Amino acid sequence: MPKLLHIACSPRADSESAAGARIFLDRFRQARPDWDIDLMNLWKDYLPEFEGYILEAKYSRLGGRAFTDSQRDAFAIAERIAVRLALADRVLISTPMWNFGIPYKLKQLFDVIIQPGLTFRFDPSQGYLPLLKDRPTLVIIASGSDFVTGMNRGRIDMATPYLREALRFIGISDVRFVLIGPTTGPLPPILAARESAYQRLTTWAARF
Repeated sequence: MPKLLHIACSPRADSESAAGARIFLDRFRQARPDWDIDLMNLWKDYLPEFEGYILEAKYSRLGGRAFTDSQRDAFAIAERIAVRLALADRVLISTPMWNFGIPYKLKQLFDVIIQPGLTFRFDPSQGYLPLLKDRPTLVIIASGSDFVTGMNRGRIDMATPYLREALRFIGISDVRFVLIGPTTGPLPPILAARESAYQRLTTWAARF
């Protein structure tokens, strides 16, 4: 059964990014009723801290050294998480923008899975090479500012370029972004931005 992996990054079930994901998934299920939806909730699913044995495992790999038993067990946790991504035919990431960037839980996910021999490798003649196959990926980002029309109130979107590069580094380049914003301030711009984003999400879901 084909699978869509939904990486949910908001701690609030009623957040703007979560609402956008629901709009997308409702339409996606109509268009792809035979697909499995694998929800990875970064606030409920276990993510190891990037320290101790899992950090040692990364540097053992970089140095060409064999794992200790403790490092192997820690690395196996990262492998299981990365496999969920590797087995997905499509990926949906829904996230708020926090302080110009992404929530620390989403950054933690990338820190855990961007490992040598797991999602990338290094070749002396070619440099860094991704190990995951490309697949259609949609990223929903909700923010207090409007980064679609440029009325961003002086803020900078550092979430979009980071996510684009982190995904490209491990092999996922077919990425589209839908921004929802502003989510704060006067109600009319909020409603207009929400409606525009929902229309785009509905359109993409039908052919994703």
